[in-house]
Amino acid sequence: MKKYKIGYTQGVFDMFHIGHLNLLLNAKKQCEQLIVGVNADELVEEYKHKCPVINENDRRYIVEHIDCVDKAIIVHTLDKEEIWNSLKFDAIFIGSDWKGNSRWEETGKKMKELGAELVYLPHTDGISSTMLRNDKDKMTQD
Repeated sequence: MKKYKIGYTQGVFDMFHIGHLNLLLNAKKQCEQLIVGVNADELVEEYKHKCPVINENDRRYIVEHIDCVDKAIIVHTLDKEEIWNSLKFDAIFIGSDWKGNSRWEETGKKMKELGAELVYLPHTDGISSTMLRNDKDKMTQD
């Protein structure tokens, strides 16, 4: 029996890579059902100030078709309490690279009040969509 019934994680999942897969696989090991929030294009532009390379519908479709993902949804907010109100997950998963971040520490406290646990999963070092984007940009400049 897995520790959690419903698990949730959220991200951009732009230029899907091994770090994304590792996060999802590690999350699914701990929950019966894994729901993944894929950040809407507009949301990404709002907080990251850049447009995703792959559009939100295609990113959701990719994530939804990974075996360990039970459901993928497009989300329009970073407010985890708002998302919890609609999904009622009992665990939220995030990479360990966010440990110590004040926003995530606050999120952990709020989740605990709601009866959900914030779980840090091992971060895959040496890879990110930003790094891939920068490498791609560098290659096109050469």
